Amino acid sequence: MTTIGFIGLGIMGKSMAGHLINGGHRLLLHSRSGVPEDLIALGGSTASSSEEVAQQADIIITMLPDTSDVEKVLFGDNGIVSGLQASTGGRKVVIDMSSISPLATREFAARLDTLGHDYADAPVSGGDIGARDATLTIMVGASQVVFDRIQPVLTVMGKSVARIGNVGAGQVCKVANQIVVSSAIEAVAEALLFASKAGVDPTKVRQALLGGFAASKALEVHGQRMIERRFEPGFRIELHHKDLNIALQSAAELGVSLPNTATVRELFSACLAHGGATWDNSAIVKMLEKLANHEIQKHQE
Repeated sequence: MTTIGFIGLGIMGKSMAGHLINGGHRLLLHSRSGVPEDLIALGGSTASSSEEVAQQADIIITMLPDTSDVEKVLFGDNGIVSGLQASTGGRKVVIDMSSISPLATREFAARLDTLGHDYADAPVSGGDIGARDATLTIMVGASQVVFDRIQPVLTVMGKSVARIGNVGAGQVCKVANQIVVSSAIEAVAEALLFASKAGVDPTKVRQALLGGFAASKALEVHGQRMIERRFEPGFRIELHHKDLNIALQSAAELGVSLPNTATVRELFSACLAHGGATWDNSAIVKMLEKLANHEIQKHQE
């Protein structure tokens, strides 16, 4: 039984921590919003700070919203580094399962290495459903030695665990994932909006498309949410917007153009401007509807 610290118990982190407890691990839990009672009922223990988590756990997992959040939990007051410095145990591993900047990830890893501890980035894909069902795809950046150590822990939370390369490679893979997913969701929204405006039942269109080459997880899951107008997250627009900002910033540093990604990012920006930070990312269809209605009104005037 490995003692695992888990920091960040939001929509996805809560389910992931629950699987680890059910998998027989001792879990030490900390979250700025408090530890859910049902995780304590499962057998998890509460820590007062990230420092306490790092001091007592063999492996420390973070599941946080953004790069700045990870940096604060690692290096801020009562943070993970303080706990590692106070620990008398051997070489520990910090696994960051957040979706953050690849460049910052490599910097964080280098700082922990100087302290004699390891760091792995292991962002996930699969959303709240994947977290709930332990079917996440986990993309890992770590040395082979570190990967071999943490793989048994990661397999409890996901059905696909792959080492992409050394530290930072997992985050690069996650950025690529978010580029594909965001474009797919936007394409589904365009297709169903087109069907609706053409006077055809989008439910039947979606069902027909699922049987052909257009079939995708985005069409299956997000298409259904669009049709049902069910926009509770899920994966919040503010987080997907953040991921596309990372994608575009990284692409600019590499001299790569991502025109479709930029367009989808702007649609997410419009959602944010209309109070949609906590909408599910399938709610991008709302902005396309507004644009379509505006064009229709212009032609009627």
